[in-house]
Amino acid sequence: MKTVIQIVLWALSIFFAYQIYNSVMEPIKFDKVKKQRYMATIEKLKSIRDAQEAHRSIHNNYAANFQDLISFIDTAQFVILEKRDSSFMRYNRTFRIDMPVDTVVVDTLGFRAVKDSLFKSRNYKDLEMVPFAQNDAKFEMKTEILDKNGYKAPVFEAKVPKDILLYDQPDYLVERENTMIDVEEVNGNEIKVGSLTDVSTSGNWPPYYDTKKD
Repeated sequence: MKTVIQIVLWALSIFFAYQIYNSVMEPIKFDKVKKQRYMATIEKLKSIRDAQEAHRSIHNNYAANFQDLISFIDTAQFVILEKRDSSFMRYNRTFRIDMPVDTVVVDTLGFRAVKDSLFKSRNYKDLEMVPFAQNDAKFEMKTEILDKNGYKAPVFEAKVPKDILLYDQPDYLVERENTMIDVEEVNGNEIKVGSLTDVSTSGNWPPYYDTKKD
């Protein structure tokens, strides 16, 4: 009987030691997985933002869907311009003489493909696909036109819920992550870039994800 009790006590000791170890290590492992997946996701969102900003610079609006955005990258070209100061003589009716007038001359030097300028070293063909997600999950992207004191401002937003990225992680840690409020973390239950309620192309991630590369 004594031997049986000792075996049970040893088993319980091992079990509780494992539970304590797991309670310490599980959040550490979660944080590592989270940051790896967030980093890849944010890099994708930055690519989406770069493509959308290029689209607006050429067409004065944002692409409404990923199919149009990818097609734009495939075909669009930036105009390469050169601006230089110049002047010319114009007759001044007040003084009744020719007077110099300053101006800026804009010359078109050529064109450069958007994909070569922005995506030479980045894959853009799967721009809508969420990294690490299951079932070919895609980013949600929408565009709107905001009225800002009479000025019609195009805006866009691309986002993905954290749940999609953390599908295989412990529920209690995912729940805590979704209610995160911390200046050094991605707050809220999604990762996004842009806004449908404000004229902004910023992301909701902290500076850590703009500087960390490993």
